[in-house]
Amino acid sequence: MTLSEIDTPAVLIDVDRADANLRRFQAYADSHGIAVRPHIKTHKLPRFAQRQVELGAVGITCQKLGEAEVMADAGLTDIFLPYNILGKSKLDRLVALNERVTLAVTADSAVTIRGLAEAFGNGAKTLDVLVECDTGMGRCGVQSPEEAITLAKQIDSAEGLRFAGFMTYPKTGAVEQNEAFLAAARQKAVDAGFDPRIISNGGSPDMWRAHEVKSATEHRPGTYIYMDRFQVSKGVGGWDDCALTVLATVISRPTDNRAVIDAGSKALSSDTFGMEGFGRIVEYPDAVVASLSEEHGVIDVTACTRKPQIGDRIRIIPNHACVVSNLFDAVVLISGDEIVEVTPVAARGRVD
Repeated sequence: MTLSEIDTPAVLIDVDRADANLRRFQAYADSHGIAVRPHIKTHKLPRFAQRQVELGAVGITCQKLGEAEVMADAGLTDIFLPYNILGKSKLDRLVALNERVTLAVTADSAVTIRGLAEAFGNGAKTLDVLVECDTGMGRCGVQSPEEAITLAKQIDSAEGLRFAGFMTYPKTGAVEQNEAFLAAARQKAVDAGFDPRIISNGGSPDMWRAHEVKSATEHRPGTYIYMDRFQVSKGVGGWDDCALTVLATVISRPTDNRAVIDAGSKALSSDTFGMEGFGRIVEYPDAVVASLSEEHGVIDVTACTRKPQIGDRIRIIPNHACVVSNLFDAVVLISGDEIVEVTPVAARGRVD
């Protein structure tokens, strides 16, 4: 099969670019003594998770229990699950997973800790638990270093659990704020007689500043493997580093300045992150992906001197690559214009 025979819309992954992205950050982290624990939610592919470990990652990060189970089935052995796990069904699965791999989770409330303690306090293998800290993102996490130590003490006193440290998903651009919170939490933990051996920082937008968060022992980049339009806008990489594109076909030219493609919100992320449009068209960089409905993408080609015609195939760098991975059953791995493999997205839909 050649690229011209691939039905659209389809996801193309340039394996050479992806590997270069992995190598580049691993070398940076190694030079600064930072452990890398990449987030697989971006690619959801065991082959790339295994490659990340081959290159030096200490393990992987999975956002959901279902993702972690897929990766464990594929032979990944060190998994961090930074999520509040609640409910008997999920806790039973967590106990089973902990028996198979080296596992750690997070908690940001006494409720979560009680549930974990009930599940792991009956002779199951001890579970490592980190306290999640909100260092500015405004999502999950305790709101102060003092609250972090309170939860650390609760974890330490719970049967079946072991306090392992702190974790955060920080606000983009708030590196100093992030470090101040983590440094304070670490010092309070040490003063209380604890060993916060893991302090886990995350995010791709500020990954080249990871060394400035001196309290952190590891970093969890996700999108760095593929890059996307948002990461380029933040200076994380350039267009030539973007490994994931959505291949689409122009199916209509209703007006001189409007083209319509067969990729809508079910093929491209609807995230904008404050940017104009929904992606960058590689062949027509002056065009604007102006709007998306479910199966149609409307392209404004007013600024283009050369305009696409019906039947033309184009590649789009999405605003947010991670979402796109979860929209397709399979992706096409390419090297240049050669197809390497068409592979199922193993952890697609595993949001449970």
